Amino acid sequence: MRRFVFPAGTAVVTGAASGIGEALAHGLARRGTNLVLLDRDTGRLDTVAAAIRTAHPDRQVDTHLVDLADPAATDRVAAEIRARHPRLRLLVNNAGVALGGRFDQVTLDEFNWVVDINFRAVVRLTHALLPALKAEPGAHLVNVSSLFGLIAPAGQAAYSASKFAVRGFTEALRHELADDGIGVTSVHPGGIATRIARNARIGSGVAPEEYEAGLRQFEKLLSIPPAKAAEVILRGVERRRGRVLIGWSAKLPDLLARVAPASYHRVLAAGLNRGAADPARQAGRTPTATTPELSTGERA
Repeated sequence: MRRFVFPAGTAVVTGAASGIGEALAHGLARRGTNLVLLDRDTGRLDTVAAAIRTAHPDRQVDTHLVDLADPAATDRVAAEIRARHPRLRLLVNNAGVALGGRFDQVTLDEFNWVVDINFRAVVRLTHALLPALKAEPGAHLVNVSSLFGLIAPAGQAAYSASKFAVRGFTEALRHELADDGIGVTSVHPGGIATRIARNARIGSGVAPEEYEAGLRQFEKLLSIPPAKAAEVILRGVERRRGRVLIGWSAKLPDLLARVAPASYHRVLAAGLNRGAADPARQAGRTPTATTPELSTGERA
């Protein structure tokens, strides 16, 4: 498959108001791509769009305010995009949310909220916009999974379930769309410095002090700037990579999970204990991943 061509194409990016999504929008604009940006934060989304229009006045930038937890709203926006852009060169399903808490600490409504946004919205948008991708020679699809789509730590049942689903969905599409000439990339970021951890919901059964201890622990690992992550993703798209892992915080756990699929959690827990001088460690107990995620985009 030939390398992806950015200039003069149109890209749809979800979760574009901050984090990786915002950085992807700027990176695509620099490469000559017109943009369709989705998010639920109208203020931040307008700011991102205005900055891109100022820096790249020749780029077309459309914005859509949408809560991807709402299936009807998602379908409506997808139809509007299809009508305005019958040919799309790139779709980046980046938006995501997180939920802190073990499975027995969250309600089914909270669990389903994560799955609705992180997985079902990806399926809905991809299904709706796939004809527009097929109409554009050399098109490409990017679905942002997660480090937690490679490993599944305690406290992340909902998030990992959604991101493993994204990974499986993306791998199947990669095989299905090869004959159509559409590239498909699954992205697994490691410790990206985005707002998703601070913006995450806390499971109804999670004690606030437990959540805060875990949050302090994981925030120490969020060291990769979103702009760097975006560049890694876009280089992967250009080269038609099937899978992109960002940072050693994704690559090492991925290797560990391959080598010790049934016991990698023990090694990860030991590593976190050695590297985190937080109240959980000082109290002599093993911290759990009741904070959300080390990566991904912000919610749209």
